[in-house]
Amino acid sequence: RNRNPFRTWIKNLEHRRFFIFFFLPSSSCAAFSLCLSLKFLPNKLLRFSPVVVLRHLPGEESSMSRNKGLAEQDLKKLDVTVLHPLSPEVISRQATINIGTIGHVAHGKSTVVKAISGVQTVRFKNELERNITIKLGYANAKIYKCEDEKCPRPMCYKAYGSGKEDNPNCDVPGFENAKMKLLRHVSFVDCPGHDILMATMLNGAAIMDGALLLIAANETCPQPQTSEHLAAVEIMQLKHIIILQNKIDLIQENVAINQHEAIQNFILNTVADGAPIVPVSAQLKYNIDVVCEYIVKKIPIPKRNFVSPPNMIVIRSFDVNKPGFEVDEIKGGVAGGSILRGVLKVNQLIEIRPGIVVKDERGNPKCTPIYSRIISLYAEQNELQYAVPGGLIGVGTTMDPTLTRADRLVGQVLGEIDSLPDVFVELEVNFFLLRRLLGVRTKGSEKQGKVSKLAKGEILMLNIGSMSTGAKVVGVKNDLAKLQLTAPVCTSKGEKVALSRRVEKHWRLIGWGQIQAGTTIEVPPSPF
Repeated sequence: RNRNPFRTWIKNLEHRRFFIFFFLPSSSCAAFSLCLSLKFLPNKLLRFSPVVVLRHLPGEESSMSRNKGLAEQDLKKLDVTVLHPLSPEVISRQATINIGTIGHVAHGKSTVVKAISGVQTVRFKNELERNITIKLGYANAKIYKCEDEKCPRPMCYKAYGSGKEDNPNCDVPGFENAKMKLLRHVSFVDCPGHDILMATMLNGAAIMDGALLLIAANETCPQPQTSEHLAAVEIMQLKHIIILQNKIDLIQENVAINQHEAIQNFILNTVADGAPIVPVSAQLKYNIDVVCEYIVKKIPIPKRNFVSPPNMIVIRSFDVNKPGFEVDEIKGGVAGGSILRGVLKVNQLIEIRPGIVVKDERGNPKCTPIYSRIISLYAEQNELQYAVPGGLIGVGTTMDPTLTRADRLVGQVLGEIDSLPDVFVELEVNFFLLRRLLGVRTKGSEKQGKVSKLAKGEILMLNIGSMSTGAKVVGVKNDLAKLQLTAPVCTSKGEKVALSRRVEKHWRLIGWGQIQAGTTIEVPPSPF
């Protein structure tokens, strides 16, 4: 025992246990230890034994204590043919409409989301240090209206977090006894405003049903990313836009009026032409109730398909396990995203495509879909039995959390087994290029640089759904281009793609396209 420095014996007399630790040295200085209990604890000493506290994840306490005042969901009574985005059991627990916040950096996108929903979307350490949004933020909010017709507008509209009960009391003075009615349950997709994070913004635009365009009142309009983001949502055919003239508390009235005119000139002949312009102060929560009214009245809930096999686009993925978790506490991977069609249910078997991608001996990509089972569905803190198309939801699965950590599943498609689209490695797209580069000025002048034609052999960045991937231009003929993808993508013909080109070390939006055809790779048949 004394001769071997790598073996230590520890004798714990009080608990009558022996622990053996084997320390095996290695080149990387890692150590492997094995703890072996040789004798069980006697009953009379149980009161001295350490208490094991099971650590629960946020949002995992009992659903009864957390989800009071919300409509119950019952899988046995589920009939997808009669479901509607405004059904009480749906809208009570889950957001059914996605609204993006777009605009230039530091114009107050995240602050507006916090003012409406009460949720801080900037969560990561590097985001908090720099006070900028880097990853897509997300927050849910319920919008209510007082049932008393005498309650004055716009104060009768009020937004709360998604855990609020369905019929709270009105808080307008004089109307405290009146009840409020739940009109909308909204999911906000908070996009970054920096030019180098344009790809992240385009990923978020793939799931938006409407958008809040933020324009700071204390800066000239338009700023570079204001026009670039507006062009991006136009490419995604987003028609419902509300313009918020933010930071109104920092300027004089005549400056605000002049900038209001500048905004109207900027949106002329764009997708935002005729959109309402609301002066707000996100910090002081001034006119936030007006924004809630416009969301209810100006952004309709799109028609949803509840009957088709479910198809979900993944925009975030996580490993929710903390260091030090016991083996029986480890949770499976979590995928976050928005369902495009169909209904996901707890205990349902699912497939994720393209899944795990590897290259064979010849360098050709091969994909192996991931198969798993849904063990939980959450919309923020609200536990779901089933999830419908619309707002962002978290899908807890049985898959290895290593596959989902650090957004590794972003861009993949989740759905029912054998019902997902093909996996493409080469695409033929019908493309349309913008006339000028948005947000880029040519040297020595204030004019925006022109967009040159696509050249054979050049590298582009494609945004297909929530997937960002590189693409080499193999051939160009008129407005048709053949693109070889750097990574396989699960998509279908007719889907829209955004095209970006590297300009001055940044990816810049240059146009859009529609998938006409392509080369697919074989997907192994499911084992089920």
